[in-house]
Amino acid sequence: MSKNRDASVIVFPAENSLEAEGSEPTVRLTENMRMAEALVFASAAPVTESQLRERLPEGADLAATMEGLQQIYALRGVNLLKIGEGWVFRTASDLAFLMNRDTVQQKKLSRAALEMLAVIAYHQPVTRAEIEDIRGVETSKGTLDILLETEWVRMRGRRKTPGRPVTYGTTQAFLDHFSLEHLRDLPGMDELKGAGLLSGRLPAGFSIPVPPVDADSLDEDEDPLNDIDLEELGLLTPRVTED
Repeated sequence: MSKNRDASVIVFPAENSLEAEGSEPTVRLTENMRMAEALVFASAAPVTESQLRERLPEGADLAATMEGLQQIYALRGVNLLKIGEGWVFRTASDLAFLMNRDTVQQKKLSRAALEMLAVIAYHQPVTRAEIEDIRGVETSKGTLDILLETEWVRMRGRRKTPGRPVTYGTTQAFLDHFSLEHLRDLPGMDELKGAGLLSGRLPAGFSIPVPPVDADSLDEDEDPLNDIDLEELGLLTPRVTED
């Protein structure tokens, strides 16, 4: 006897098709999806593709596994998102209002901090002097410290120029907070204009810089921070030498 489906019931094609097909490859894919789901759910931080490959069976089709799992969660209260190089579960954006009562309200960044964050995001790697040159005003150390405390900005390295100034860039936490998979997903000029963040009358030749594809790798003109650098910057406890 057939049963009529309630029109209000949401059917997830990925799950139903997997149940309907009993082939061995389909069964393996289903099991891989279950394992990937467990790994991402249990992790407090985004799970990278390399971590998933290490734990899934050898030869598992990671792309098909994550795509199928993402489809299953697409219309649920929790979505599977790719943030940077990692996968993570997040509350569906249209249900964020349900969490407002339980979350701690973050202090809003000042206009200067937002400007500085935008400069770092689009121009990284960038030094403090370069930030001041782009903004046209002196940069307050306190404002830069606030961005570092949010963990949206980090010290990348030192520029290979006289004085070896520190370079700054964004972090994985920055991508996570703004739901960006890559830096190249930052809004372009048309999007910024549409949001009212750019004036309709822009200087001739004005353009939005293209963020780097790989924000983790140092550029050729950057040196990595060593222990001595970290001590000078107050990021590492000075070593005590015995007489």
